[in-house]
Amino acid sequence: MDNDEFSRFRKRLGKTQKDLANLLGTSLKAVCSYEQGWRSVPTHVERQLYFLYLRKADVDNGLKNCWEILECPPERKTKCPAWEFNSGKFCWFINGTICECKSQRTWEEKIKICRNCKVMEGIL
Repeated sequence: MDNDEFSRFRKRLGKTQKDLANLLGTSLKAVCSYEQGWRSVPTHVERQLYFLYLRKADVDNGLKNCWEILECPPERKTKCPAWEFNSGKFCWFINGTICECKSQRTWEEKIKICRNCKVMEGIL
C-alpha cells in the first residue's frame, strides 16, 4: 500500500489522522509519515485498514464467498482456512488460504495476489 492509497482509505473512513492513529493503535506521527510517504505502511496496518473499511462501508452484504466467485473445487475448498472459518468474504484477511492453488506464507505474498483477484474487486 502506498501513501496515496493509505490517505484515500483514511478519507473513505471519514477519520482524521489522529482518529485513525487511535484506531490502528499507532502514533499520530506514524500516520502522518505513512501519508507523506516518509515511512512505508506496515503490512499489519494495511490489513487492519482494509478490514475497517470493509466493515464501515458494509460492502460485504452483496459479496459472495470467495470459493463461489472463484469456483473452487471441493477438494481445494475444504482444505482452505477461509472455508474452515466460514470467512469467504474475508479470505484476503486470512493467511494460509489456498489462492492460485497454493497457500501463501506471508501477507506480502498474499496481498499481491489478492489485489488482482475477482474477490477484491468489490472491496478496493
